[in-house]
Amino acid sequence: MIKKLLSCVREYKKSALLSPLIVSLEVVVECIIPLLTAELINEIQDGCGMKTILTFGGILIALAMLSLTFGILAGRFCADAATGFAKNLRHDLFYKVQEFSFANIDKFSTPSLVTRLTTDVTNVQMAFMMIIRTAVRCPFMLIFAFIMSIRLGGNLAWIFAVIIPILGFSLFAIIFKVMPIFKRVFKKYDALNESVQENVKGMRVVKSFVREDFEKKKFAKASDELCAGFTRAEKILALNSPIMQFCMYSSMLLISFFCAKLAITSGGVRFGLGTLSGMITYSMQVLMSMMMISFVFVMITISAESAHRIIEVLSEESSLTSPENALTSVSDGSVDFENVSFKYSNDAEKMALENINLHIKSGQTVGIIGGTGSSKTSLVNLISRLYDVTEGCVKVGGEDVRKYDLDTLRNNVAVVLQKNVLFSGTIKENLRWGDPTADDEELKRICRLAQADEFIQSFPDGYDTYIEQGGSNVSGGQKQRLCIARALLKKPKILILDDSTSAVDTKTDALIRKAFREEIPNTTKFIIAQRISSVEDADVIIVLDGGKIDGIGTHGELLENNEIYREVYTSQIKGSEEGVSSDE
Repeated sequence: MIKKLLSCVREYKKSALLSPLIVSLEVVVECIIPLLTAELINEIQDGCGMKTILTFGGILIALAMLSLTFGILAGRFCADAATGFAKNLRHDLFYKVQEFSFANIDKFSTPSLVTRLTTDVTNVQMAFMMIIRTAVRCPFMLIFAFIMSIRLGGNLAWIFAVIIPILGFSLFAIIFKVMPIFKRVFKKYDALNESVQENVKGMRVVKSFVREDFEKKKFAKASDELCAGFTRAEKILALNSPIMQFCMYSSMLLISFFCAKLAITSGGVRFGLGTLSGMITYSMQVLMSMMMISFVFVMITISAESAHRIIEVLSEESSLTSPENALTSVSDGSVDFENVSFKYSNDAEKMALENINLHIKSGQTVGIIGGTGSSKTSLVNLISRLYDVTEGCVKVGGEDVRKYDLDTLRNNVAVVLQKNVLFSGTIKENLRWGDPTADDEELKRICRLAQADEFIQSFPDGYDTYIEQGGSNVSGGQKQRLCIARALLKKPKILILDDSTSAVDTKTDALIRKAFREEIPNTTKFIIAQRISSVEDADVIIVLDGGKIDGIGTHGELLENNEIYREVYTSQIKGSEEGVSSDE
């Protein structure tokens, strides 16, 4: 885990190494200062002259300035290394997520990934910053101050040897107790983010159903659980401070007592005022170092679970990868399903698709009809290899999709998903996802085919109109047509429309299908629809029921031979015609 995290330091390695080095020099200088101060006080006590005082004073001022300089440089290098480390960590996490398949995303969940990219990275950044500075400074300070206190106070320094184990054992007990709590707390972070994400994304639904109070209670519950978890952990961590204070003041009292006793019994010969002052200073340095070490342990304790969650993502291998010597060209848009069965996870008891056999020629238009939950989307997801089949194989252009380079395959398969997504940016920028090199005239031509040009031109800024996050400033039908235009710009060999004309009227739907026939006659088109009118002129219509093919054929053939198709047709077409007749 540490090795993988450290690989994210990269170009900030110099700063990460210089910071502890300079901190070490700062510690050495700070530990010399009390020793010289003690000698100066002893010299003054013995009646030294002004020359001696000025010499010691000059050296002490120089050392103080040197310590300050080292401190500034250490802080600068530490900040540079920690922020750069966090930047690279976010970069690696985000790029890793981009490689994930849908199955990998399903495993972690979107809110959990957001938490790992934000809160968890911040926790690890803070821990890294403390490790390369505070965690180096404190042990060095403790060791050097202990050595100096032995040189100055002799056997009195062994007071620390009694205090330090007591403090160390207490810190270990606290950490051992609090670690499992933080592990549970970060899962509650995911639940809180999930509540916020669902509420913001579904704000229109929440308001239309007047469910604000319910969502507030749901959020409050997640927030209270998170608060309770952190409160419990902080109550335990809070014991760190009184234990630290007890050890600190106990050592100061013991040192003061024994120093005073020795000074009195020796008549000030063995222990002078300077020695007493130096020992108290070193005791403060030792115990403050222990206190800072305890803070570092607390931060590492908090960040350890965050680091583990980050490594889970970085170590996750995509369930979909390009093979060695992958195919880099797709010959045509033919699609074959050979004995295909599919389930979303190995633990699933039931297949989403079972025993699918299809042979679609390049350039054909394929309609897919079926009830909710009949696995229509699951079927087309296998074509662009968003998921891998569980059994059998899917072929595109006569080759198993698992033989293709993923980018090559997906660049030849354009998908307009059931949930249309537009990104923040202008209409032009969104359209050029399909073809980054498309000029303005090409954008307009394609948008006319997708029946989008007319409403785009009605906007004051036309194609430069800014699309808000999630496409909230355009209607559902407008969003669908923009997504269709974006897909057409790819000039794909296979085009998949997953219920992507449900929000447009039947006339516009017919015009879009006409444009498909004229503009991309050699492209294989899969149209998932709820309306018979959207697929009735398809070359082949597939009827799915419960993940199995219930019927396959043309519109006329299915009307004669397939009960499900006939029922849908009757309810949608014949029923409406009878309604018109009765009105007449």
